[in-house]
Amino acid sequence: MSEPRPRPVVFAVWLIIASVLGWFAAFQLTIDKFIQLENPSADLSCNVSVMIQCGKNLDSWQGEIFGFPNPIIGLTGWMAPFVVGVAILAGATFPRWFWATFGAGITFAFGFVCWLIGQSLYATNLGVLCPWCMLTWAVTIPTFFATMVHLARNGTFTRNEAVQERANKLMVWVPLATILAYAIIILLVQMRGLDLLGEVIGMIL
Repeated sequence: MSEPRPRPVVFAVWLIIASVLGWFAAFQLTIDKFIQLENPSADLSCNVSVMIQCGKNLDSWQGEIFGFPNPIIGLTGWMAPFVVGVAILAGATFPRWFWATFGAGITFAFGFVCWLIGQSLYATNLGVLCPWCMLTWAVTIPTFFATMVHLARNGTFTRNEAVQERANKLMVWVPLATILAYAIIILLVQMRGLDLLGEVIGMIL
């Protein structure tokens, strides 16, 4: 019989850090949404430039895809990884179904973020980058990678101990995977910027 694995302290600490940053971003977006509703012409603090702003995102249909402002999802959703992280540090253990449900929620968040990135870059009614949204992207991506690796090593995906052991060794590669994901997003932003620049030049000529 194999020895029980030690508590995933690093994973737990990351869940807490990510949830605090993600919740803070959602809170700031919620405040900006209130200001925008009260005064649609208000100059929001997140509106840095024509290309870097959150006002356009908040006022779009993508900003309330489920019928209410997206930041509300962040305010509620980021509580889950925070609670899980604190519970792990306190010594709590969870059954397989719990981890599967948690993984499904993190996967949904990751998919939603990927969709929002695509909308921000390529939707004709947007074409802007939201500072607080980008903070959300920045913490959601590594949280997804780390959670998937953790579910593979803790027996949620498989009971095969050899697979779990290999997955445990993959956790150290999560930062590199995150950096590569960031690099892809930056590359897409640069390519999209060049496309827009080409369109402007074409209109001028």
